[in-house]
Amino acid sequence: MPKSSQPVNSKPSRLSHFRQSGQASMVDVSSKQSTRRNATASAFVELSTAVIAALPSNRKGNPLEVARLAGIQAAKRTSDLIPMCHPLVLTHVDVEAVIVRGGVRITSSASTTGPTGVEMEALTAAAVAALTVYDMTKALDKAIVIRDIRLESKSGGKSGSFARSAK
Repeated sequence: MPKSSQPVNSKPSRLSHFRQSGQASMVDVSSKQSTRRNATASAFVELSTAVIAALPSNRKGNPLEVARLAGIQAAKRTSDLIPMCHPLVLTHVDVEAVIVRGGVRITSSASTTGPTGVEMEALTAAAVAALTVYDMTKALDKAIVIRDIRLESKSGGKSGSFARSAK
């Protein structure tokens, strides 16, 4: 498993989405300073050689383009899916789905200027794009595996920057 670089503020802290009583709670970000915030996430869809070869002729359309659009839409709807996420005004979302050895590598990025980060938006975009590749190709193979959904980097905010270390 790859080691991650630690954020600038690497001091362990308590989980922010829980009250002392243990109840889940949305964090109040009204006093936090608005800053430019960026995040990048990735996912991998493991596909057989036969499925990869069939991607260009998918009768449902281009699975990679449909996945890209689904990921962008998902990033914009993250707060509808994840209960404690704040609705954000996203200034940019991008999703790339590329055929690589063994499957499709998905990379997503999200940006905003606001009081809270966009990690969940980037992760949601990558996850939904991966699920869309699965949906578009499941007729060919039920053994498709979605793996390695992870945050690659983030910047902005009080906790500073994070960048996943290379393997």
